[in-house]
Amino acid sequence: MLEGFLFNIAGMEWFWVLIVVVVLLFGASKIPEIARAIGRATGEFQKGKLEIEKEIEKASAELNKSPERLKLEEAAKALGIDPTGKTDEQLREEIKKAA
Repeated sequence: MLEGFLFNIAGMEWFWVLIVVVVLLFGASKIPEIARAIGRATGEFQKGKLEIEKEIEKASAELNKSPERLKLEEAAKALGIDPTGKTDEQLREEIKKAA
């Protein structure tokens, strides 16, 4: 707890020291460019994070499918039917029509 308190007190001082060092190293004109680059990098990181989360959800959903659903999807794909977004009953009907 004491460490957090000390960090909060010294936090603003370190922030200003960091700002002065950045200005001295890069010059005032480079700061907007650096900020834009950091913003873009953050955006790309968030996009990548969302894509990974979607892939994990997709893989998890695939693992949680019942054996019956997997057989229906396999049969539908063999007949050229796209099973995406269809219920088991809809797949059965389309398989019957195609067969």
